[in-house]
Amino acid sequence: MGRRRPRTAATPRSGTAPTSTALALAALALLTGCTNLEGLQDEGRARDVDAPLVLWPGSSPAPPSRNENPAVLVPVPDVPRIPGGSMADANPLAVLDADVAAQGGTPPAPRAVRRPVLHDLTDDGKPDLLMAVDLGPRISELRVYSVRNTVVTRVLAVRGVLAGVELAAGHLALREPTKDPRYVSVTDYVWDGHAMDLWNLTLDDARTPQTPQAVGGSP
Repeated sequence: MGRRRPRTAATPRSGTAPTSTALALAALALLTGCTNLEGLQDEGRARDVDAPLVLWPGSSPAPPSRNENPAVLVPVPDVPRIPGGSMADANPLAVLDADVAAQGGTPPAPRAVRRPVLHDLTDDGKPDLLMAVDLGPRISELRVYSVRNTVVTRVLAVRGVLAGVELAAGHLALREPTKDPRYVSVTDYVWDGHAMDLWNLTLDDARTPQTPQAVGGSP
């Protein structure tokens, strides 16, 4: 059997070889994205990016005052000291009423007070007290109390449209509606060893409202 002769490269026919102009056009098409090759597409004209226009750059607000800071520590007067350090040993309504009265307000009606919740937010192994008051059909107020050196102390007071209040891993998250019904704003507080520090502000998907729990006095 004779060996096959090796094939030689075919000589291109006249007029079929790619010209330098054709190669340049193909390269230009790849660079500009004007091609149908998979993975490449024309995204159109790039959007102009403008830097924000800062108004009154020389002006800045003063730090929040004691009354404006929701996380300022405020001892609650006219309630017994708690040597054991647990808010479980306190009367929830008495603490709330004394705190509101100390601010010059009128203690809320018991029906407006949601069921008190005990939970350790200050990471000392002892429960703190969370109280929520519905001030109207839409506005509510959340107050958190802890024992600091045997003294009942308010560590947080927040008023707003509370679409949800959540506890997770030592964090206290307050959910409030936005103009877009698909999203809620989430304000996240955490104890930093000295106060309930504002940890984060985010947007989250809106959820189905939770089943409301009965309101009342002591748990």
